[in-house]
Amino acid sequence: MASEPWLHISLLLLFCFSLVFSLPTGRNSICGYKSCPATKPSMLNVHLVPHTHDDVGWLKTVDQYFYGDRNNIQHAGVQYILDSVIDQLQKDPARRFIYVETAFFYRWWRQQNQNTRRIVTQLVNEGRLEFINGGWCMSDEATTHYSAVIDQMTLGLRFLNDTFGECGRPRVAWHIDPFGHAREHASIFAQMGYDGFFFGRLDYQDKDRRMKTKEMEMLWRASESLTPPIADLFTGVLPNGYNPPEGFCWDQSCDDAPIRDDPDLEDYNVDEIVQKFLNASHKQADYYKTNHIIMTMGSDFQYENANLWYKNMDKLIKYVNALQAKGSKLNVLYSTPSCYLQELNLANFTWPMKTDDFFPYADDAHDFWTGYFTSRPALKLYERLSNSRLQTCNQLEVLGGPTSTSGPFGEGDSDTMRRAMGVAQHHDAVSGTEKQHVANDYARRLATGWAHCEVLVSNSLAVLSGSEAPRVFCENLNISVCPLTESSHKFSMNVYNPLGRTVRWPVRLPVNGSVYNVTDANGKAVDSEVIPLSKSRKEVRQNRGFAKSELVFQVEAPPLGYSTYIISMVQDQPPVSRSKNAVPSSIQNKFLKVTFDSTTGLLSSLTNLETQQTIRLTQNFFWYNASAGNNKESHQPSGAYIFRPNSSDPFIISKTAEIQAVSLYNSVQEVTQRFSPWVSQVVRLYEDRRELELEWTVGPVPVEDGLGKEVITRLDTDIQSSGYFYTDSNGREVLERRKDYRPTWDLKQTEPIAGNYYPINSRAYIKDDKRQLTVVTDRSQGASSIYNGSLEIMLHRRLLYDDFRGVGEPLSEPGEFAHGLVARGRLLLTLSPPEAAADLHRPLAQSMVLQPLLSFQDGAPSPGTKLEFSGLQAALPPAVHLLTVSQWDQDSVLVRLEHQYQAKESKTHSQPVTVNLQKLFSTLQVLGASEMSLGANQWKEDMIRLHWNTEKDALPPTARDPSSWEVTLKPMEIRTFLLRVRLL
Repeated sequence: MASEPWLHISLLLLFCFSLVFSLPTGRNSICGYKSCPATKPSMLNVHLVPHTHDDVGWLKTVDQYFYGDRNNIQHAGVQYILDSVIDQLQKDPARRFIYVETAFFYRWWRQQNQNTRRIVTQLVNEGRLEFINGGWCMSDEATTHYSAVIDQMTLGLRFLNDTFGECGRPRVAWHIDPFGHAREHASIFAQMGYDGFFFGRLDYQDKDRRMKTKEMEMLWRASESLTPPIADLFTGVLPNGYNPPEGFCWDQSCDDAPIRDDPDLEDYNVDEIVQKFLNASHKQADYYKTNHIIMTMGSDFQYENANLWYKNMDKLIKYVNALQAKGSKLNVLYSTPSCYLQELNLANFTWPMKTDDFFPYADDAHDFWTGYFTSRPALKLYERLSNSRLQTCNQLEVLGGPTSTSGPFGEGDSDTMRRAMGVAQHHDAVSGTEKQHVANDYARRLATGWAHCEVLVSNSLAVLSGSEAPRVFCENLNISVCPLTESSHKFSMNVYNPLGRTVRWPVRLPVNGSVYNVTDANGKAVDSEVIPLSKSRKEVRQNRGFAKSELVFQVEAPPLGYSTYIISMVQDQPPVSRSKNAVPSSIQNKFLKVTFDSTTGLLSSLTNLETQQTIRLTQNFFWYNASAGNNKESHQPSGAYIFRPNSSDPFIISKTAEIQAVSLYNSVQEVTQRFSPWVSQVVRLYEDRRELELEWTVGPVPVEDGLGKEVITRLDTDIQSSGYFYTDSNGREVLERRKDYRPTWDLKQTEPIAGNYYPINSRAYIKDDKRQLTVVTDRSQGASSIYNGSLEIMLHRRLLYDDFRGVGEPLSEPGEFAHGLVARGRLLLTLSPPEAAADLHRPLAQSMVLQPLLSFQDGAPSPGTKLEFSGLQAALPPAVHLLTVSQWDQDSVLVRLEHQYQAKESKTHSQPVTVNLQKLFSTLQVLGASEMSLGANQWKEDMIRLHWNTEKDALPPTARDPSSWEVTLKPMEIRTFLLRVRLL
């Protein structure tokens, strides 16, 4: 997209040279669909897929899994798996193997000599070693945010592309282990150019129906907004999860009999094995439409001794296929998921359509995997904050130029955080389903990544501001700890905004003075208040800080830029308390009014003063008694994965809220409620904000009574929701939910609470014809609407039993002081007419995901310091989100622009919007632009996907961009560009 044709051609050639020409694709590459083995049209073709499933951390850390350390926990060593498989593949050109987790392969590849690399490259070029999925990990689908998923996929796909070229590009998405499947994930895979998607887990009732109706394979229409077939993805359910058929596991970890084919020796069993395989194959074929079936020959960390597997599979293929001479119609072959997919496509069938998702997942009547939506709430928050920090780190690496990674504060990088975040997306990481020592390792990796990014951010801000004064980052502001602000009489605060629009944000700094002057970058005074520190904050921080108060004020930062605030202490005497303990009748600003019940101290109503809409609103905290697995219906206990309360009625923590403080200031009004020694909350209204903030603190959850507890907060209203509620899918499109109902099959509900829980990543809401109550969260959590007009969110879990899904320990986090984890978080509530709700909760959710980054310098800024900066020439239109700004190579930047509204969601913003790439950045001259797939491993013009016949035809493409530099975004569309740039 250059202004002159010659410039476009030269840039395209340069890009192609840098990304493709130098890659070791091989002169005789026959990878991809061209490398697929021949099948027999008149027979039932059984595609054997040798594979290993290698968790990027679970029972052991990612390092321990790679090296094969701590085998007393689990025998697993990924380096030996890859060594053994590569050796065995060389022995027979018919043999195949697929590999999935790039985080492990990347480590292994770096340790290999040139000869091994040459052998592996040849195997890849011949299609005998094929990469499937290709992300840094196999991500969780319930608790991940779409931006982090796209990043970790891009990280893995780029490594494969840079290392193997086109032959390293996966054609198939492969999520064989995640515990339920999100529609947004399918949409992401489709937009990344995948031809198909296979997974192993779905609800047992859904699977039973699909087997009977031969609907185990379908077309998933994964967006209500994107024009088909953009988000259409062929999807198949694997017949045995991801394990081999019963009796055919030949790994060193298995006990199944090998094929004994010497008739002169005892226990000759070829006939028995062959007949057993024939039976298994024909039984499986009864559930699928075509004359092709797939068998996953492998499982967790298998193939450490690949000879065992291949020697027996060689014999199986030989002896089964030998029966064809006697009239058998079964043909067995080594294959891959992409080769199987190609045969399904060639069958030219019409496939059933699916438009909803695969949540919640249950593998038996009382075994709903809905607990992990909330498990390890502190890790879930830390991962979400780390995502925000990574985006800031990426942006400042671009805006600050080369000095960002090597500047006055030393060597910094974004790669360490990028890899740590990639690992954290794994389906046993942010999901909270790992052992405690592994969860600690994930957190440690994120902390190390942030330490590297801090140096980069400091270098970049030094370049942009002109100040090389030391910069401090306060990691514990949520518990009112920041040594610099607590002790300094004068300091400056840099507020960096990673969003493409100006943001106003409330800031709370721990201080010890009673009066402060706050001025902005233009020297204008900013209204501020000093509020005595609440008792609950002091209890949580314990001895980690000494602030007596918090300085509260609103900041504003320009798009993709920063603003500087100067804070000076005026008085250092203890502040005069303006708090009281009596139950207030109400608090309000010009947008919202909140009332309290004078008897209970609980919320009683919420009013939107702009629309004059009011709802009755009662909010309280409850806990479900976690099943210990000792009742007559089932022995299934609650655990890290499973949510199973032993009753549908939760225990109320307290029928009343003790009002500890009512603080009424100009900039903020807040009411501190205490429900028990381990549950408290601040109800807060900031000036000029349209949302009500509920800052909750839960923990340590007491278990001395021998009862595990699943803690929820419940909002009860008079909204006539009629059993419907709405949840987001990975932070993007919203799906309608209905109590005790599944769109795909007739549900037999066996767990009235757990069976109605769904994941939320950023928001959920209930509504009627006139009113909508939306709750925006600061992390992924589980939520439901059990009663009409009610919305409940699970905040914390502490359990006493393992749930028998492999992790082998109860979910009972010790916390920092070993008394149990204290979790703190925020819920933001908005009330509006349904037709106007998206205009409130969409930007609010984005500002929770990408929060401003605060950094501090002691003293006043030195003369000549640039106190304000924006990396954009102008704020982006409200509908446009700048999803990615990341350095690609020395002269190129990867940019993703996203339309953040759904079709028909907003009267104002659900329209196409156009952005000019040349007029985007203030510090970069854009010399050329080429569009890529969402995963940034293909040019968009080369992204040709398989076509599928469906019950509903795809629509013809519509007109696109108005000019070579102007790109148009339609609702829910993400467009990815590689920009050739020069720093101004």
